[in-house]
Amino acid sequence: MFSHIMIGANDIQASKTFYDATLGALGHAPGVIDDLGRCFYVTDKGVFSLSKPIDGNPACHGNGSTIGFAAKSTELVDAWHAAGVASGGTSCENPPGIREGANGKLYLAYLRDPSGNKICALHRVK
Repeated sequence: MFSHIMIGANDIQASKTFYDATLGALGHAPGVIDDLGRCFYVTDKGVFSLSKPIDGNPACHGNGSTIGFAAKSTELVDAWHAAGVASGGTSCENPPGIREGANGKLYLAYLRDPSGNKICALHRVK
């Protein structure tokens, strides 16, 4: 459905360090900085990127927004969460664990990145 997601970051290098750690825990390569100072994580299924806002204003989080990253196991969700906390992120919501609802049984963990964006790692439990 999506080709890419770009989020605002006030400090690209701090955000790159954070996302290199969290996405690296899920098996993704480190981000690449382009000539304009943006950072890109490219996969065969899409692109996740970081950029300072082009309007010159500070980046801020989207209230009510969450970006979710797929994880292949509960262990990878836990590793993602630990890497994020160790790399400048802040744990939010409940601790990593099972949530059950209309979408079935999910193992989730939530973080705020260095710019305050809310992200999660999700593994669908069978």
